[in-house]
Amino acid sequence: MSAFAIFVAAGTALVVAAAGILRNRFFAVFVGVLLTIQGLCALAIQPHFAPLWPAWWFLQGCVFLHFLSLSRARMRPAWWRLGVSVPGLAFGAATLLGFPFAIVAAFGVEPWGVELCFAAAALGLTQSLYTRESVVDLVLDGEPVPKLSRQKRGSPGDARPLTIVQITDPHLGPLMSVDRLRRICERAVARGPDLIVLTGDFLTMESQADPSILEDALAPLAAYEGRVFACFGNHDHEAPDLVRGALAAHAIRLLVDDEAVFETEAGPVQILGADFHFRRRAERLQALVERFPRREGHLRLVLLHDPGAFRHLPEGEGDLVLSGHTHGGQVGLLTLGLPTTAVSLATSIPDHGFWARGRDRLYVHRGTGVYGFPLRVGVPGEQSLLRVHLDARDPA
Repeated sequence: MSAFAIFVAAGTALVVAAAGILRNRFFAVFVGVLLTIQGLCALAIQPHFAPLWPAWWFLQGCVFLHFLSLSRARMRPAWWRLGVSVPGLAFGAATLLGFPFAIVAAFGVEPWGVELCFAAAALGLTQSLYTRESVVDLVLDGEPVPKLSRQKRGSPGDARPLTIVQITDPHLGPLMSVDRLRRICERAVARGPDLIVLTGDFLTMESQADPSILEDALAPLAAYEGRVFACFGNHDHEAPDLVRGALAAHAIRLLVDDEAVFETEAGPVQILGADFHFRRRAERLQALVERFPRREGHLRLVLLHDPGAFRHLPEGEGDLVLSGHTHGGQVGLLTLGLPTTAVSLATSIPDHGFWARGRDRLYVHRGTGVYGFPLRVGVPGEQSLLRVHLDARDPA
């Protein structure tokens, strides 16, 4: 057994033991499986990078240190994130992408092109840590569409659009610092939209330890009091009271199967915020729309974290549904101008962009942050100003 193999085995055993003792059995099993696969990949393709052995050992050590720190998860200082977590997560992503090459190497065949895994991981890291501001025009034309499908955005009319900044899936943690999310919130306010909406998944394991972290990050939104609305995502149910407190500190209205009515220069808006549920989604969404029927003359805006639940919303109940959750498909060809992503290839869930079903429309935001490995490969994050054009919509 090589020295690196001993290092991988010992490091994995140490992290799993710490996870079981300091956290819980479930987490220990999770990191045990993850690090075993990642370690075997790193071990299999290491000979291809033999001249870089000092960097290889260092980066694998960063993987172990990062996951060891999750046994006592909390937000770490910048030097730890930049010196340990970011390189460790990027290396972990690259070696996991090398899984097919590791299989080839296991049969004694020299893998070709394994460098592409590290190029993809570098792109993924860049697209995870940087998001460009953009403007997205959405036309609510009211035309019925027979089945759920990706929708062209249409041609804007002359009427003043409703403007919305959506922030979703920031995932405060090693790849999303408090300062970075604060700057994103500052830019959202500076763009002067009619509404700012937050569609969930604020936290990671690291940011659940201190209630002040999310509160500090969202502080700029206090300047938009009365015009910021939020709903829960799946990860918010891990620390619901923390999220509630941080939002309430800045007068951000959290809609958990609830309604808000808001007047804008583009017209009145009825906002429904759906809670996140894995089960009985059709039944729960039916109950939500029955509890809060349409208000005449209002745009009906639905905040729904998971776009997979859009198909369960009763038809005709969402003029515009805003979702996140998929991180835009995470891995795909958007950077090349093509819509295909891993999510669209593997599932029928709307992955990103503008969708239609019947007269209802859905916009799936690509997300502000990322959770776990920085694998935003070909799918950059999003900081968009949505301009929603209502002039072609039949409010009835």
